[in-house]
Amino acid sequence: QVQLVESGGGLVQPGGSLRLSCAASGRIFSVTAMGWYRQAPGKQRELVASITSRGRATYADSVKGRFTISRDNAKNTVYLQMNSLESEDTAVYYCNAEGLSHRLETFESWGQGTQVTVSS
Repeated sequence: QVQLVESGGGLVQPGGSLRLSCAASGRIFSVTAMGWYRQAPGKQRELVASITSRGRATYADSVKGRFTISRDNAKNTVYLQMNSLESEDTAVYYCNAEGLSHRLETFESWGQGTQVTVSS
């Protein structure tokens, strides 16, 4: 079983910055893709950014130029640096990871979610 532990959410003023972290642990052989999703009240969960083990990143159009995703493969950890935050970025942010377990079985795991609130 693979667990994801997130940290770094909180309250920030518009224009401010936050950095989210997510560490994967458990019996892992390899982690291929890691990513961040978010869900605002009354809306569906949406992809914010994802990154492959080789560092290829994908972003939602709404965050391009403001958010940066990165990862430390040695630590199975993914980060999301969020700059120029807007009220529309307010949501619960969820970490996601896909890969192979120690038994070479595919897995997909989700974090518990961390609240990001952008408000003055």
